[in-house]
Amino acid sequence: MSEISSSVSASDTAAIERQLGRVPRGTVEVSARCACGCPTVVRTLPRLPDGTPFPTSFYATCPRLTGAISTLESQGVMKEMTDRLAEDEELAASYRRAHEDYLARRAELGDVPEIDGISAGGMPTRVKCLHVLVAHSLSVGPGINPLGDEAIALLGDDWWKNGCCGAVPAEEGK
Repeated sequence: MSEISSSVSASDTAAIERQLGRVPRGTVEVSARCACGCPTVVRTLPRLPDGTPFPTSFYATCPRLTGAISTLESQGVMKEMTDRLAEDEELAASYRRAHEDYLARRAELGDVPEIDGISAGGMPTRVKCLHVLVAHSLSVGPGINPLGDEAIALLGDDWWKNGCCGAVPAEEGK
């Protein structure tokens, strides 16, 4: 794997560390920002600096966002989405394309044989993590990941309205 340099500034790295409650690992860019300007999603190397394979290329860091997504997950949204994938061929085809997009974007950052063909979030056949799907959609824009887009719509815009998320420690966002 060729060396990928990080475009994450020191101030963004500090904000991400506050958001996560730990030092971020393998981040190469901030791929989405909250309305307050803080990092919301980071793009992460497919192999972390310690050698661990890491399939989650788009990683949600904002504690308010991750808390809101966790609330959706607790309401049964993932099961409902997975059930619809089995019934709706068009949705299933779009979700498979999202899986391929995810893999292609991860491949831009390196090849890790241990996770070859494995995207994240349950793609391409089920939904097991809305956090990944939302992070993917926020990073690449609407129209790529249909279930990520749908989850963003379900979140609405209230999740970020209580002030800057960069000042919120990870445990308070949940």
